[in-house]
Amino acid sequence: MNAVRRIRLFAVAGLTLAVSLCLGLGSPAKAAPAAPKLVQDDCVKCHAQPPADIASAGAGHKKITCFDCHASHRPASKNNIPQCSQCHTGKKHYELANCLGCHKNPHTPLNIILSGNITDPCLTCHSPQIEQLKQFPSKHTKLYCSTCHNVHGKIPACTQCHKPHYAEQTAGDCKKCHKAHQPKNVAYGKEVPNKECGGCHKKALDLLTASQAKHKSLACVYCHQDKHKMVPACQSCHGTPHPAAMLAKFKGCGDCHNIAHDLNRWDAPSKTAPVKASPGKPAKKK
Repeated sequence: MNAVRRIRLFAVAGLTLAVSLCLGLGSPAKAAPAAPKLVQDDCVKCHAQPPADIASAGAGHKKITCFDCHASHRPASKNNIPQCSQCHTGKKHYELANCLGCHKNPHTPLNIILSGNITDPCLTCHSPQIEQLKQFPSKHTKLYCSTCHNVHGKIPACTQCHKPHYAEQTAGDCKKCHKAHQPKNVAYGKEVPNKECGGCHKKALDLLTASQAKHKSLACVYCHQDKHKMVPACQSCHGTPHPAAMLAKFKGCGDCHNIAHDLNRWDAPSKTAPVKASPGKPAKKK
């Protein structure tokens, strides 16, 4: 090989090496950079309101992360809004259609405002209430749940619809005797004061208050225990103080003792008793 040819070969080799170095040929292949991975703290950078909602009223959603519901992000996912049934299954309530009709913001799931006349959806969770309404029929039985509970969890005051029995009565006092889902099934404890009974039974309380008998010192609920309209027998406290021969002449204790709220009113004339005659005139019967 002559000198000229050698020079040409070396020149071509050198040029090839130079081009290769410039283009990076012959060097090890570099891996493509990894896509950045989102973390929980990244969500709030763009979506400030949902995390704030969950922090304030997230209920059970406070226990999960954004990624438990929103598994991916656009554009990698065309729709990253999950279905409620993705997590909520196994109960009749979860089979209802249109969850967002009541749970309008899934980040505050229990902030529920009920619109329209709603009952059936409520009963999928609150079954004891409808059982009470049916067992003890009243005007409340004919109402929709949303008539009283237009906001989920709201317990309305009775005085919202009903006038109090007496001026000082509060909504809390009503619950001592009445349960909202069985209002006519009136039951009470020993702590109910006489003035609450007198709200409806004014005449009886006025007579008892003016009486001079020992009954005056008793609470209404002492005799009328536990259940409304319960009328005790006199013998339950007083036994049988009179001989049988005397009791045989009278139909009941009231023939002599008047009524329990106004005992022994001897000055109250009997309907069958003769009116006292004026001097010189015969007595007239009423």
